[in-house]
Parts: sequence; structure tokens; C-alpha cells
Amino acid sequence: MNLFPLFADLKNKLVLVVGGGAVAERKIASLLAAGAQVRVGAPSFTSAIRLMAEQEKITLLEDEFQPGWMEQVWLIVAATDDRNLNKHIALLANQACRFINVVDDPELCSFQMPSIVDRSPLVIAISSSGSAPVLARRVREKLETLFDHSLGALTTLAEKHRPAIRRLRPNLNQRRQFYDWLLDGPVAGALRSQQPALAEQWLEQELECAPGSPTGKVVLVGAGPGDPGLLTLKALRALNEADVILYDRLVSPEILALARRDATQVCVGKSVGEDHDATQDRIHALMLQHAQDGQRVIRLKGGDAFIFGRGGEELEFLQAHGVAYEVIPGITAAIACAAYAGIPLTHRNHAQSVRFITAHSAKENDKLDWHSLAAEKQTLAFYMGVSQIQWLARQLQEHGRSPDTPVAIIENGTRPTQRVVTGRLRDLPQLVLEHQVQAPSMLLIGEVAAMADTLHWFGTHIPSLETLETY
Repeated sequence: MNLFPLFADLKNKLVLVVGGGAVAERKIASLLAAGAQVRVGAPSFTSAIRLMAEQEKITLLEDEFQPGWMEQVWLIVAATDDRNLNKHIALLANQACRFINVVDDPELCSFQMPSIVDRSPLVIAISSSGSAPVLARRVREKLETLFDHSLGALTTLAEKHRPAIRRLRPNLNQRRQFYDWLLDGPVAGALRSQQPALAEQWLEQELECAPGSPTGKVVLVGAGPGDPGLLTLKALRALNEADVILYDRLVSPEILALARRDATQVCVGKSVGEDHDATQDRIHALMLQHAQDGQRVIRLKGGDAFIFGRGGEELEFLQAHGVAYEVIPGITAAIACAAYAGIPLTHRNHAQSVRFITAHSAKENDKLDWHSLAAEKQTLAFYMGVSQIQWLARQLQEHGRSPDTPVAIIENGTRPTQRVVTGRLRDLPQLVLEHQVQAPSMLLIGEVAAMADTLHWFGTHIPSLETLETY
């Protein structure tokens, strides 16, 4: 983070605004809304600022800037049109250990005044760290449409009854369930309908009911291949409701950052060379332990839990032990990586089917139907195939697949570091070696793979030396 976000209590605290123009007016209004005592200094003032002084809302200092104005103030806002003066004020402020905001000059600022979505006492602040104020304003406009104004009244009601909620729902999980009900149930609905008395009645009635014992649950969530924008809305909600998150090695940090801050995060990913069955047994034990403790457990998997994710095995275990569960699908890596590489997995002229294949340990336990896989007019999507590339290429060619078949290797698919290498089946091992392709990578084999050379749109693309004439 370029800036550390915080909310300052300015009630009855002295704040200095240097400047008497229209920009200063806006800053003064925001500070007054926060309950600050505002001192405004400048040689001249707009009529609106003078009116605020006449109404005794602010104090005016009609003069050139004086360092003494800064005494006993908590914050300073420099809103003059003289950069040299603003720079001088910023220097003095830093020497005096005062936070200062210099309007439209982020280099001189020690704090930023954000764009605000005000549902007081609920307040949402948006900052671009001073880099793009217009972008922050546009984000604020979007957020304004998402949050009903009744959220302010709901926050106030929750604050009023907070002592009772803590007393009658002493268990943390019970309180979370109550607040979920408060946000999603009849109380929020009554406030949206401008019926505050009915809303409070609903809340008090619910509090009088004895809470049940917290019930544990496991939710299998597909996190997709890495881009957090590919999470479903249900997956995002689950991450924000989780008590414990058991996540795979390939789940991106950006996705984990979307989870509730106080959730326990445990990496349970499998690595090359370790006993995967033993690791899976540990995952089963952790799910059972936390669910039996009444916690909401998120089993977070890269891609989709039901495509080479052992999700079926985990559900069988949960069912056998009487643990409640739910499944939230994710976008599997083959679909997402192909789309981000500009490769349609099926095409009316070139691929009438697509097959998902795991190359993990396939060489040691080869049960694949290579004659079927070598047929034309289909797309093969190999998961976890980098270490087996040479063997895969040889098997397909030995069983009849043309050495000229287009291939595409998608490294770090959907992530900012995505790289797509295209070529021919005969050159596949050389491509991997030459470009030092690393896991995680998705291997696509079939006529449609050549389309990446012309349809790529995301990340780095390393084209083959030749492209099929049909494309």
C-alpha cells in the first residue's frame, strides 16, 4: 500500500485550512461535517467562507500565512494557488509533526482526503494515493449505486443494541450469524421501507430467542486460475464469511487478500515429490476438526474443485462424517487460460470436442487411451503437464497425431505474468526448454491452438515461426 488508510476522529479538534478560494470551501465543508473546529487563513475569502464565519462555524485569519497559525492544530490543509507557499507550509508542517494535505500536489502530502461514500456512521473512503483523483471519484460514483442509504440507519441500530448483542450472543460465531441475519433479514427490509420502529421490534424479538449451537459447515470453493476478477459473487461472499480457509498452493495472493481479515488461513497445497494421499488425509482431518468446532470452513481450490481437484473425494469424506457441505464452482483452468490466450477450445471447423486430461504421474501409471487422444478435430487440455512434455509429445505422435499439430503452452494463465508460447507438436519439448516454461502451465494441443497467434489479447505472446495457412 502506498498509503495506510485510517479514519480520524476530528470532533472538536482544531484544523487549519490555508486558502480562501473555492477549493478551500470544499475542504472546509468536509471538515465541518466531521465535527472539526476549523481555522481558515488567507488574505481574502469567498463570500461563502465569510458567511460560514458570520454563522460562527469557522474562525478567519485574514492575513498572509503566518507559521503561528499552525500552533495546536491536528491537521493542516494547504489550498492556495501558490505552489511555493504550499511547499513552505508543507515543510513547516513536517517539521512540527503535523499531518498536511496539499490540494492537487500529492508529493507534498502526508495524508490524502479521499472520495467518500457517506452512510454515516458507515463511511467508505476511496483513495488513488493522489495519483488519479478522477478515478477515485468514478469508483465512488459506482459505490454510491450499490449501497442503500438505509445502511446508515442499520449501522446506528446495530450500535445501539451492541451491548445486548454481545451479552445475549457471547459466542463469536453466534454473533456473526446474528449480524448476517441483521443485514439480510427483515430488519434491513423494514429500514429500506422507512419503518424504523418495526425494524427495532424485529431486532429485539430475535435477540430474545435463545441462540442455537453454532453449526459447522464446509464450502468447497473454486478460485479459478488466478485472476481475482474471475471469482463468482458467491465465492467472494463465502470468503468474507469464512472462519477458516484451507487453500491450495496455486491460489493467488490477490484472491486470499479478498478474504475476511480475521479468518485463519492454512496452506494445504501439494508439492511435487510429497505423498499426496497423506496430504489429502491431512486436509480431510482439518476440515472435520474445524467443522466439528462449529466453524465455517472454506476449502479453496485453484480452478474448479471438480476438475482434477479431488473435490469428489472430499465430499464423500464429509458425507461419511455427517458434516454439512456446499459447492461453489469455479472457472476451471483450461477454460480460463484458453480464453485469456485467445484460443476457443471448440470451433465449428476445427474442433468438435475438448478433453481435459491430467498429466500428473501419468507416465508412471499410464492408463490413457492414446489412440483416441491422437484423433484429429479435437482439443486436448493437459493439466500439470510441464514435467511430462517430452513423453506426452512422443506418445501422441507415435499413436498417429500429426507432428504439425498446433500447440500452445499457457504459463501463469490469467495472471499479470501470463505468457503464451505457440508452436508445433514436433517442437514441443524444444519450446519448453528454449523458453524455460515453468509451472503452473496449461498445455493445449489441437488445431485451435494456432488461433492464439492472431487472436491473443492478454499478457505476453511468443508466436511460432509459422502459422497455419487456414488462420
